[in-house]
Amino acid sequence: MAHLYFTRHGQTIWNVENKICGATDIALTPLGHQQAIALGKEIQKQGICIDEILYSPLSRAAETARHISEETKVPMREEIRLKEQNFGKYEATPRDGKEFKKAKENFVNSFDGGETMLQLAARVYNLLDEIKEEPDKTYLLVAHNGISRIIQSYFYDMTNEEFAAFGIKNCEIREYEW
Repeated sequence: MAHLYFTRHGQTIWNVENKICGATDIALTPLGHQQAIALGKEIQKQGICIDEILYSPLSRAAETARHISEETKVPMREEIRLKEQNFGKYEATPRDGKEFKKAKENFVNSFDGGETMLQLAARVYNLLDEIKEEPDKTYLLVAHNGISRIIQSYFYDMTNEEFAAFGIKNCEIREYEW
């Protein structure tokens, strides 16, 4: 069975400050760099075979992918479709804000200038459909929490509430099977 791996970037300053990063390009903290290096070492230690790393163009994901690639010697390539969702007016606001939490349940909401969940799903599902056509190649996708929700929903049925609440930790790795 073919495998796909996904991880979220390392910790950022805005993660520490409980702010929504979204499409804003926020750098990793020193801990975020350490998390990415540790993940690369763990992938090596576990003998996880990855053919290529695809990463979001935002620096927090690109730096995470670079650290993993340096540790594992797996080649990496930028993939624009893995860029985090633009949360419009909610960028830089509290992640746990009640208004934002409710807005995430509305899949056609563009957050006053951002990107809808349906638009995000269209571009990520398109990428996953392409990857699925290469069953002999195993990828690690390095991206963002919003992207993790979309990938989870590609593989598993979820209610709107489950989808809106889903997330993974910084540098947590998930394995999916086709």
